[in-house]
Parts: sequence; structure tokens; C-alpha cells
Amino acid sequence: MENSYRFFQNKECCYFPCHQGLKECNCLFCYCPLYQRENCPGNPSYKEKNGRKIKVCTGCTFPHLPQNYDIIMKILKG
Repeated sequence: MENSYRFFQNKECCYFPCHQGLKECNCLFCYCPLYQRENCPGNPSYKEKNGRKIKVCTGCTFPHLPQNYDIIMKILKG
């Protein structure tokens, strides 16, 4: 897939690829815009630290899959 407003891949990033096993990794949402949402369409895990529940998204590839661009934009638009 070519870089566009819907897809961007930064192969020069020191963290690329941040998730193994993806055919195409969309870097557009490098920092997931859905992190603050309690109910997101991804598959986060949670851990407890100092009595607080922390969302852990290291195993989630949802924002990096090119086909999820429209879903993310719809959620952000509300």
C-alpha cells in the first residue's frame, strides 16, 4: 500500500516494525487515538499497578491494520 492520508509507513523508525507478523503496518496511528477510551475495538489487556488498572496495548494491532482506518475515524468523529 502506498503512503496517503489513510496509510503511512515509516520504515526508518527505530521501532519499526512495532508489531511482528503484520503484512502491512500502518504507522498513521502510531500512538493509538483510542487508548483513553474504555471500550475500544482492539484487544487490550489490563494490569494492576499501585491499586490502579492500566490498559496495556502492546499486543493490539487494531490501529495498525490499514482496513481499520474508517472504523477509527468513525469512532473519533463520535
